[in-house]
Amino acid sequence: MEPDPQIVQELVLERLGPEFSRDPQPYYAKLREHAPVLRLEGSVTLSRHEDIMHAFRHPEVFSSKMGAIGLGNVRPLIPLQIDPPDHKKYRKLLDPLFAPREVARLEADVAALTNDLIDRFVGRGGCEFNGEFAVPLPCTVFLRLLGLPLDDLDLFLRFKDGIIRPGHGTLDMDEANRIRSETAQEMYAYFEQVLDEREREPRDDILSGFLDAEVDGDRLSREEILDICFLFLIAGLDTVTDTLDCNFAYLAQHPDHRRELVADPALIPSAIEELLRWETPVPGVARVAAFDTEIRGCPIAEGDMVSIAIGAANTDDAAFPNAQVVDFRRDPNPHLAFGGGVHRCLGSHLARLELRVATREWHRRIPEYRLEEGVELEYTAALRSVEHLPLVWDAPGS
Repeated sequence: MEPDPQIVQELVLERLGPEFSRDPQPYYAKLREHAPVLRLEGSVTLSRHEDIMHAFRHPEVFSSKMGAIGLGNVRPLIPLQIDPPDHKKYRKLLDPLFAPREVARLEADVAALTNDLIDRFVGRGGCEFNGEFAVPLPCTVFLRLLGLPLDDLDLFLRFKDGIIRPGHGTLDMDEANRIRSETAQEMYAYFEQVLDEREREPRDDILSGFLDAEVDGDRLSREEILDICFLFLIAGLDTVTDTLDCNFAYLAQHPDHRRELVADPALIPSAIEELLRWETPVPGVARVAAFDTEIRGCPIAEGDMVSIAIGAANTDDAAFPNAQVVDFRRDPNPHLAFGGGVHRCLGSHLARLELRVATREWHRRIPEYRLEEGVELEYTAALRSVEHLPLVWDAPGS
């Protein structure tokens, strides 16, 4: 049954408003109830967990091969925009780099870095969480992982913002795309230079490994390596930052939940899963219909864009009992914050490690904290984060 046109119009307007970024759950509920398959010109949006899992499980129908997707890249990102069977050969190469055993080796370094960052502000009784913690932690981990100089951190942050948030959302589409394109060319040039250096002087790092790697007997081409690096930079530098921002903003405003973690640190892993479900910093992903199909009787034409509302799936009562309740003991918790199917997030184990260690070490050292008085948080659109998150606590000796 077609949804009421007035409801459709309301949903379109609400999705563009600032309230959606701040508090998306009511919108998701309305979308699931009134337009679970919301059809607009040339696109559909899926919002129920069952339908989204169907799309994830059928990449032959709901394809990830969408070209540049507006990030300034000149070729599909590997492996994000590669469909099976080629997708499998790239994952066979990349998955071992981010396997749980490999990621676990980083825990001591991540803990040391976390405490080094906390040392810089713990005695002040406050910090700007985004800039002083949420940004430098995952970005430094990323640079170390790839064997890149920490002095390039500011350059990489400029790259990230130029691709994901050009002008921090203040520019028109043409100007934003121009900045993305220029930034992308700088990124390609940067990695070209680094790869040239690694060819002359190989090191024990991931980039040197790519130059020697083979996929089904074939060496990776330079373009393939660049396309992998492009995705690594975008994913490695932003999504963990966004998740830290959302999680700590929630905990700062919900002291009962925060005190649960302080009283029982063993809850931290399941709490992170629940906050990933509730906050869903990557609220959606896109697919394209490879041929004509339908969901819930709604026709989807070949070439239609299919918007997968992960945040709506993660708060669907049909998949999560008491979905509107944040429960740090929820089990099972089949959230889709890392996607699903063959394209499930390559770096999910690394992200979980960073989130777990950061949450553990922070609450061990700063158990009581709150939002600075009078602050009203502003959440970003697209990838959901809080770019200005001032937290305060009682400094030692105050």
